[in-house]
Amino acid sequence: MTSSAFSSISALSPLDGRYASRVAALRPLLSEFGLMHRRVQVEVEWFIALSDAGFAEFKPLSEAARGLLRGLVTRFSEADAQAIKDIEKTTNHDVKAVEYWLKSRFEGNAELKAAGEFVHFACTSEDINNTSHGLMLKAAREQVMLPTLDRIVDKLSGMAHALAAVPMLSRTHGQTASPSTVGKEIANVVARLAHARARIADVKLLAKMNGAVGNYNAHLSAWPEHDWETFSRRVIEQQLGLTFNPYTIQIEPHDYMAELFDAFTRANTILIDWSRDVWGYISLGYFKQRTVAGEIGSSTMPHKVNPIDFENAEGNFGLANALLSHLSQKLPISRWQRDLTDSTVLRNMGVALGYALLGYESLLKGLDKLEVNEAALAADLDSAWEVLAEPIQTVMRRYALPNPYERLKELTRGKAITRESIQAFIQTLELPEAEKQRLLAMSPGDYTGKAAELARRV
Repeated sequence: MTSSAFSSISALSPLDGRYASRVAALRPLLSEFGLMHRRVQVEVEWFIALSDAGFAEFKPLSEAARGLLRGLVTRFSEADAQAIKDIEKTTNHDVKAVEYWLKSRFEGNAELKAAGEFVHFACTSEDINNTSHGLMLKAAREQVMLPTLDRIVDKLSGMAHALAAVPMLSRTHGQTASPSTVGKEIANVVARLAHARARIADVKLLAKMNGAVGNYNAHLSAWPEHDWETFSRRVIEQQLGLTFNPYTIQIEPHDYMAELFDAFTRANTILIDWSRDVWGYISLGYFKQRTVAGEIGSSTMPHKVNPIDFENAEGNFGLANALLSHLSQKLPISRWQRDLTDSTVLRNMGVALGYALLGYESLLKGLDKLEVNEAALAADLDSAWEVLAEPIQTVMRRYALPNPYERLKELTRGKAITRESIQAFIQTLELPEAEKQRLLAMSPGDYTGKAAELARRV
C-alpha cells in the first residue's frame, strides 16, 4: 500500500481521510508535529532566557547563537520531527527526545555546546508540555478557529441585512405564530454567535514553568537567591505570549482549557440550532438551494437537492461537542500531584477542534448555496390570517372592549381563517374608525413589528 493511499483512503479518522483538505489549516498546529514544534520553541526560549538571567555560569548568548536557535524554530520541518521520533525510539520519552535533538543541533558551535546542560534546565516535562499546549491552542484559536467563526458571523450578518424586510411566518411549537422577517431570525443567530465568539476569544491561556510539583524545588537548589517566580512569569508572558499561572501541581491544572472548550461547545450548540432551523426552512420552501453541476441528491430520485451541508454541519458539531465536553470534564481532574490521563486525552485536541472546523466549513458551504424563496414565504403568510388575532385582541384591550382574548380564541382557534372572515370580525368591533381602518389594512406580511429594524441593526 502506498503512503498516499494510507494517508487518505485507509485513514482511520475521516479528518485525515475524506475531509483532510478541509481541516488542513489545523494540521501543522495541533498534530504531533505541531506539539514537537512548540516543544522546541519553549526549550529554545527557556534556554535563551537563562542566558540573560545574570548567572556567572551562563553568560548571555551572542546574537549569532540566538539566531541559530530561533532559526531551529522558524525552520522546523517534518524531517526534524522525524529525527525527534527516531530519538524517542531509544528514550521512550517524547520530551527528553526533544532535549537530545536540540543538543545535537549544537554540534559544531562551541558557544552553544559549552552551554548544552542548560537545555531543559530545572524543567519537568510538563513545564515544556503545558506551555506547548498553550501555544498550540493560541495559534489554532487565532489563525484558524476565530477567523472561520468570523466568516460565519460576517455571512450571517450580510444575510440579516439583505433580508431584513422579507416577512416570514413564525412557527412557535411548530404552529403558525406572529410573523417575523427572515433577516430578523438570522440576526438572532448573529447576536448569539457574536457573544459566544467573544467568550472564546476572552479565555486566557495559562501556563507554568515551576518544576516537578510547582514549587521551584530544582531551580532553588541551583540558585537559591534568584527570583525564579518572576523569571518564569517573564518567560511565559513576554517571550511566549501566554498568561502565567502561579499555583499548580506538576501540571497546569487545565481549568482554562475546560473554559475554552466549553466556549467552543456553546458556539457549536448555537450553530446546531441554526443548522436545524435552516434544514426546516428548506423543507418548508422558504429557502431554495442553488444546484451545482454534476452533483447528485439521490441515487434514485433525480429531482432531489438535499440539505446535506447543514446535515453534515450538525453531525460534525455533535462529534466536536462530545469530544470537547469530555476534554472539559476530564482535564481538570488529576490524581494527587500528577497522573498521565491528561496526556493521552490532550492528544485529541486537534480531533475535537477539527470536527468543529469541519462543521463551520460545511455550514458556510451550505449558506453560500441558499436563495430566499419570497413567493413561498408570501404564500405561507397569505394562508395564515389567524395570526392577526393577536393585534386585533391587543387593540381591543386598549379600548376596553369586553373579553377580547376569548372572542378571538373562539373565532380562530383550530379554524381556517381567511382575509374575509377576519375583516368581517373587525367590522363588528366598536372601535374608533381610524383604528378599525388600520386593522382592516393590516395583513400577515405587514405584521412584523420592529423585525426589520432589529435585523438591520445587528
